[in-house]
Amino acid sequence: MVTSARSYLAHLVRGGLIGTAEVVPGVSGGTIALVTGIYEALIGSAGHLLSGLRLAVVDVPRGAGFSRAGAELRRVRWDVVLPALVGLVCAALLAAKLLEPVLEQHPVSARAVFFGLVLASLWVPISMVGRSWRFSEVVTAVLVAALAFVLTSLPPTSVSPNPLFVALAAAVAVCALVLPGVSGSFFLLTLGLYEPTLSALNDRDLGYIATFALGAVVGLGLFVKLLQWLLDHHRRGTLVVMTGVMAGCLRALWPWQGEESRTLMAPSGDVGTVVLFFLLGLGAVAAVLVGEHLALRGRGSDDAPTEEITRVS
Repeated sequence: MVTSARSYLAHLVRGGLIGTAEVVPGVSGGTIALVTGIYEALIGSAGHLLSGLRLAVVDVPRGAGFSRAGAELRRVRWDVVLPALVGLVCAALLAAKLLEPVLEQHPVSARAVFFGLVLASLWVPISMVGRSWRFSEVVTAVLVAALAFVLTSLPPTSVSPNPLFVALAAAVAVCALVLPGVSGSFFLLTLGLYEPTLSALNDRDLGYIATFALGAVVGLGLFVKLLQWLLDHHRRGTLVVMTGVMAGCLRALWPWQGEESRTLMAPSGDVGTVVLFFLLGLGAVAAVLVGEHLALRGRGSDDAPTEEITRVS
């Protein structure tokens, strides 16, 4: 009983760390799950849960699949998933409460931290591609980065956060839970939905939250499967494109820019303090990556990140 209680508490804390990471742009919840050792259990459980629900919806009404659906649901690691989910939700709500006033009162410093976080996170897809990048892959990454740079130059007001757009953004952002190194919050930030989402969480805007949650569930069932297929069949190309997207989207996090127009500006004000915040963000992700490497090496599985992300039940 004591061991079980300690195990549940540990998973609660791990979920809290993942939830905090999901709210901070540039930090991947998937990477935190890897570092804390529950990535495999969460992703495997997600696969079994989706399979069980699909069987329950499609096959059971036709008089078949009940036992198969039950078998899939029993394979879910509920002892890990439930406490981790509780910790994730609680930590995300708390982090959202703390971050919203910071973004409003100190936008330049906040963007500097986020810029450092994402810049350091680029190492993840780059290293997963491998050391020997082909010339065509470099060109592809540069072209994709240029396209992402242009798209993130659009003023945030040019994209209206209507329900359909919010649901689609949530569907794509949820892929960050599957692929270590990718930040769902960063994706929301580049689309201008980051602050509205934080506000919705803090204001308990149930309509917005329900729309976002619905999009995330759909994305988990559809986009994640597509991502898995791409990683299985076109792994290097997918990671190359991902690297380009992340690099180009850094444009949205340049500390000095117009709040409404997103026009890039030269450094001004207390540049030293802004650089310090940038280094803080850079160092935070570097520490997480080092921790991930040490944790995996301790388990004798240096290659796990690049293999496990493509093997979801």
